[in-house]
Amino acid sequence: MLKLTYTQSSFYLECLTLSLEEWVAQRVILSLRVGQSLSIQPSTASFLLPADLPGVEVLKAEVKRDDTEIVTLYACDAEYMEVTLRGSWLLDSSKDAVGVFFTTMSHHTELFLHRLWQEAETSVRCR
Repeated sequence: MLKLTYTQSSFYLECLTLSLEEWVAQRVILSLRVGQSLSIQPSTASFLLPADLPGVEVLKAEVKRDDTEIVTLYACDAEYMEVTLRGSWLLDSSKDAVGVFFTTMSHHTELFLHRLWQEAETSVRCR
């Protein structure tokens, strides 16, 4: 399962070993225990990857082969590619635009996409 945690200024992508059902159940139980309401809504989330990142062509082939429409890739411009994921948003009752997006796909694709995101983050910090 991939989990994207969005905050007001950034986001963080994690690859979790829990199943989607286990993770959602844990979040619901936690919310019940602390008296916080939750909202879960089907949606999409997007982030950018450098178009020249090693492995992007492999990701394109993987997405084309998988053909589940969970991952969609768009060329933004010569420098970046947009990765759009279908999944669900989990939001708490706060008025902030802070939430968690989660989705599931083949384990191989999850791991590969997570690795590409980590490489992109590393290359941005090194510039």
